[in-house]
Amino acid sequence: MEIPNILVVEDDEEINNLISEALIKENYNIIQAFDGKQAIEKYNKEYQLVILDLMLPYLDGIEVLRRIRELSTVPVIILSAKDEETDRIIGLSMGADDYMIKPFSVRELVARAKAQLRRYVDYNSIETKDTILRHNDLKLDILNYKVLKNEQELSLRPKEFELLKLFMSNPSRVFTKAQLFNSVWDNEYLNDNNTVMVHIKRLRNKIEDNPNEPKYIQTVWGIGYKLGE
Repeated sequence: MEIPNILVVEDDEEINNLISEALIKENYNIIQAFDGKQAIEKYNKEYQLVILDLMLPYLDGIEVLRRIRELSTVPVIILSAKDEETDRIIGLSMGADDYMIKPFSVRELVARAKAQLRRYVDYNSIETKDTILRHNDLKLDILNYKVLKNEQELSLRPKEFELLKLFMSNPSRVFTKAQLFNSVWDNEYLNDNNTVMVHIKRLRNKIEDNPNEPKYIQTVWGIGYKLGE
């Protein structure tokens, strides 16, 4: 399982560092933000948890939460010095998953973070199983028909996408040209080496750093192609 990524948003540097260090000891990847604007700039859909202070410079925590909820259902734990019931209700109604009052126990926060991560990862492992394929810095989203390299979306034609999906779904397999043609074009192989080769070349031009020295789609001489290590 991948190590979860956690965004810690807290303007008090000492508190932010205290939380972050405790979570790092639990082997989580931590990204820190010290105001609302930084939180929005640093947020992406690769986070599995957000720990969010309400009282932030530039953008308050409620606005940050609202914008996060426009993008994803990632669990959010709110930290607040406000102990009023209405504040807790507002935070939870805006989509927060948990609410802790300052001062708080860091050990309790870590325990709550683990609980939120467990529920989120378990839920999403059912929903996204086999729909997101990863290989080095490539990510293929089967449901949304997207391919990203270093989080930058690539523009692939349908057959190029299907070829890459086939390779990434079978990372240790060597495919002959006939097998690729049968799988992607759903047709009998008619000695049409050119169709496969042209599409492999186009795919390499889009995903490889150097298409002349491919590391993703490698040639197995005399047989066909495979996904690189």
